[in-house]
Amino acid sequence: MHVLICGGGVIGASVAYFLSCRGVNATVIESTGLACAASGKSGGFLARDWCDGSPLAPLARRSFALHAELAERCAEDWGYRRLDTYGGFAGFPSRRSSHDLRWLSNDVTVSQHLGSPENTAQVHPGQFTAAMMRAAEAQGAELRPGRVTGIRQHAGRAVGVEIDADAVEADAVVIAMGPWSILAALWLPLPAVFGLKGHSLVFRTGTAVPGEAVFLEYREGRDSVLSPELFPRTDGTTYVCGISSQEPLPIDPAEVAPEPGAIERLEAMCASISPALASAEIVARQACFRPVTSDGLPLIGAVPGVAGAYVATGHSVWGILNAPATGEAVAELIVDGAAKAVDLSPFDPARLPRLDPARLRKSG
Repeated sequence: MHVLICGGGVIGASVAYFLSCRGVNATVIESTGLACAASGKSGGFLARDWCDGSPLAPLARRSFALHAELAERCAEDWGYRRLDTYGGFAGFPSRRSSHDLRWLSNDVTVSQHLGSPENTAQVHPGQFTAAMMRAAEAQGAELRPGRVTGIRQHAGRAVGVEIDADAVEADAVVIAMGPWSILAALWLPLPAVFGLKGHSLVFRTGTAVPGEAVFLEYREGRDSVLSPELFPRTDGTTYVCGISSQEPLPIDPAEVAPEPGAIERLEAMCASISPALASAEIVARQACFRPVTSDGLPLIGAVPGVAGAYVATGHSVWGILNAPATGEAVAELIVDGAAKAVDLSPFDPARLPRLDPARLRKSG
């Protein structure tokens, strides 16, 4: 069996890995670069039970366990570790902190212990994605450069893709292009996928910041409240995000750039939150689009009406967390005809209306 996976992000790499574990010949097709979008520019935070009470809970719990298993199974280091996670606020009337995080400013109140090493962890997302792809390649998978320009179909079945000017045959096709999966609605009956833009900074903090994840409510001026997330990493860097916006999705992920003023606002916020960040070198000023759907749940499953076509996208802020369980489930669906480890019915693409291709062509 040969499966073509459209998209070289963390979802595509995870699907390729778990297919290769089943002896399936998997080819990942990527036009810009492995982990070039949100898979390389997100926080990499993992939580076992923060999705409890929602349809995402079984997927998140299975994936959290798989992250730990993969870190034990694979020889590579992608910055996986368990850690404590805290919550608080800054820029509001000062209160006494319940927890002493000495790398934060005195006017930051740390009021909650949100997670412990039992239920929160982290990875470096770009390193994790690359490691999953290398592990898949070691088992026979292939990473092929190129831009998918169409899905080849015959008698109601997907039989391959068009890559630039070439036609490549396959037994199954998986759409895993993040927010760019919306382009596949030109070729397949799929719901809409949107892109939510987020901005982030990466600081070189060395040993000045310990392994403590922090979620804050930060008052910016009188009427604006931001929600920064701070993730120190094992490689001596600290990732901070906190400004989201809506902006048209460019055709090429390489064209994604921060909006004017957003990075400056982030830098000012970080300087006021932590002396360690105020004095640290900034090694990345970046932006990315996270894929979201109209009901907030991912699309994972068979494309309705087209045999051999599958989709795995729309994971929003939980893409890195839920990538392993998504890859495992899609591999089971393709090879066995049904997912076993996780019930995929809440994520069935058929639950949402199909995006009208004419509307997509008009907007483009």
